[in-house]
Amino acid sequence: MEKMECAVAIQMLPQVEAGRVIPIVDAVIAYIKGLGLPMVVGPFETTVEGDFEVLMDMVKQCQLICINAGAPSLLSYVKIHYAPQTGVWSIAEKIDKHNG
Repeated sequence: MEKMECAVAIQMLPQVEAGRVIPIVDAVIAYIKGLGLPMVVGPFETTVEGDFEVLMDMVKQCQLICINAGAPSLLSYVKIHYAPQTGVWSIAEKIDKHNG
């Protein structure tokens, strides 16, 4: 299995009234899906694998999606595992044994 150089787990919490949170988060997830990278959507965060520069730009764009959707501010929780020489464990390596 090919190792990815980076994995990012991202949680976006737009600071809007409760009824507007999910549509904004859904827009962020749709953007991430559109990148065509390996990803898993979880109940609290979305995990994505790929090139470091691509994923860092993704983090920036996720912020902008929330602001452009009308959130005056947002809280973002981002975990980054970056290992350009050895690669990082894939999503599948981390969770498949627990979900199959």
